[in-house]
Amino acid sequence: MTGFLERFMGSRPADDVLDAAAAGVHYSALRLEELKINGSVAGEEQPTTSGVENGHQEPFVIGVAGGASSGKSTVCKMIIEQLRDQRVVVVTQESFYYGLSDEELVHVHDYNFDHPDAFDTELLLSCMENLKHGKAVDIPNYNFKTYKSVASARKVNPSDVIILEGILVFHDSRVRDLMNMKIFVDTDADVRLTRRIRRDTIDKGRDIKTVLDQYSKFVKPAFEDFILPTKKYADIIIPRGGDNDVAIDLIVQHIRTKLGQHDLCKVHPNLYVIQTTYQIRGMHTIIRDAATTTHDFIFYADRLIRLVVEHGLGHLPFKEKQVITPTGSVYTGVEFSKRLCGISVIRSGESMENALRACCKGIKIGKILIHREGDNGKQLIYHNLPKDIANRHVLLLDPILGTGNSAVQAISLLLKKGVQETNIIFLNLISAPQGVHVVSKSFPRVKIVTSEIEFGLNDDFRVIPGMGEFGDRYFGTDDYQSSTPFFCDEKNRVRLL
Repeated sequence: MTGFLERFMGSRPADDVLDAAAAGVHYSALRLEELKINGSVAGEEQPTTSGVENGHQEPFVIGVAGGASSGKSTVCKMIIEQLRDQRVVVVTQESFYYGLSDEELVHVHDYNFDHPDAFDTELLLSCMENLKHGKAVDIPNYNFKTYKSVASARKVNPSDVIILEGILVFHDSRVRDLMNMKIFVDTDADVRLTRRIRRDTIDKGRDIKTVLDQYSKFVKPAFEDFILPTKKYADIIIPRGGDNDVAIDLIVQHIRTKLGQHDLCKVHPNLYVIQTTYQIRGMHTIIRDAATTTHDFIFYADRLIRLVVEHGLGHLPFKEKQVITPTGSVYTGVEFSKRLCGISVIRSGESMENALRACCKGIKIGKILIHREGDNGKQLIYHNLPKDIANRHVLLLDPILGTGNSAVQAISLLLKKGVQETNIIFLNLISAPQGVHVVSKSFPRVKIVTSEIEFGLNDDFRVIPGMGEFGDRYFGTDDYQSSTPFFCDEKNRVRLL
């Protein structure tokens, strides 16, 4: 059914048409269809690079399609505003219009700008693929008054989120396959025509008669023939475009969840990477810098450790609890498990004890010492654990998860002491994919909480890019004397002092 604008636009002044459309009533609804996220399929063997190619984490690509003037740009703007702590770049399909030849310019009013052939899809595809692989690209700058691309191209750098917006971005399957989320902005035809008249007369310098003629001859048929059929490819359909705040909020929440979920988390559901922010990236930059002083290393490492500990505590079981506030009101909250202990893997793990004590007053902390030498550091030589550890939830502390061999030894000891596998939460600052794989394969029900996933291990089994010998840098000494009261006797056996 055509709208009243399409029926009467030939006999009514443009101002009347605009006012009439503004008075229309529209109904809102959000259709969340099956959302396909490019990720790992359960049961498939995955490489330990965890989606990182040449040190680059692939961005989250969002496609935003819909009819002309449906509100796509407004939706993109709202998403960007809510993702202000992420690097976001918008690529518009309009930038990839073919420039018109001199012959085509003579008959420009007969040129269909809403047909798939009007776009240089091969160039668009090349730019999107390069951006997805971490390469900067030059986006054409199309002039809608001269109908040609001008010389000054727009340089676009790789980002955390790439939004591809345009009327036909879902038309080519190769472009669709690059997207992690596909959004179709579904807006009433009368509203779209109203907006088009405003946009083309004000921004593009066209007269109303030309705009209306083009709409009847090209825009409306192209929408029905090419644009509307791509609606079936959308993961999310937004009625009313930028006026639908609820839909935008839900979309942004989902994007944030996916941005905070490392690709390795899709392979190992027991892995939790805390959501990154510029603050977290900034602290990592400082402690990874070889020139950072011991004082600054300790300060920023402690801040990061506190964040990891707090996140780990969030995975403890809880029960509902009601309390009376000072105003006499009832507050319904939660109460966490009180049977908790921390176990630090000497010596680096001891750096995490202060943060744990700051979060859990009076918590018991035990020690495990494992001899590490290359990739064969599997010899357990000392442990001092709470006697009732079998009845407790355990936070295992070690700032770096490398090969995973020491972690396997420590967790194996805890299991022998009667600790339930599901009661162990392994906390660390950085994790190598190889170590995550080793621990998760051996103990799939042990939760691993970390702040960043590394690229991998080098030939010496050191974490890359890493942060060096964490214990040496944190404690400021190469010849470290642990605070744990033990010593080695003349036969190199560990004894308590």
